[in-house]
Amino acid sequence: MATIKHRLQPEEALHLGSNIAPYDKANGTNLPVSRLLYDATADEAAFWPLEAVNYGSGNWTVDIIWYAVNATTGTVRWGVSLAAITPESDSQDIETKALATEQTVDDAHLGTTSKRLHKATVTLSNLDSVAAGDWVALRVRRIGSNGADTLANDAALVEVRISYSDS
Repeated sequence: MATIKHRLQPEEALHLGSNIAPYDKANGTNLPVSRLLYDATADEAAFWPLEAVNYGSGNWTVDIIWYAVNATTGTVRWGVSLAAITPESDSQDIETKALATEQTVDDAHLGTTSKRLHKATVTLSNLDSVAAGDWVALRVRRIGSNGADTLANDAALVEVRISYSDS
């Protein structure tokens, strides 16, 4: 049994026409940081296409690596969902495919340092009948309109890490 891992970068994200988490690059003192900026009060999303390489069974673990642009307190509510299509088998129109039910996690800022890296983990069990080799669209969004989201600043997503079992 092996664990399959995917790393999704901000510059690879796709967006719908509205409610987007815009791409940005911060020029730090010693290194550049590629990021998506999720607004504090809006519901903004980004999408990544990927292949379910060697997927076996079970839940997916989705780690959202993020930091607060200026805040040092508060909680971010993240939502993750996916849509899966089996090429040559499913007759679903790719442009109208619905996402599976979103799963959420609230991740609290650990305090005192702005721009401190955090990891929010979602155990994704709503997998839209994903199978090995499927084309998958993964959506990650900040649900800033939710009362549980109290971080009063942009949340900068720097990476999404996906892992699942091949058996």
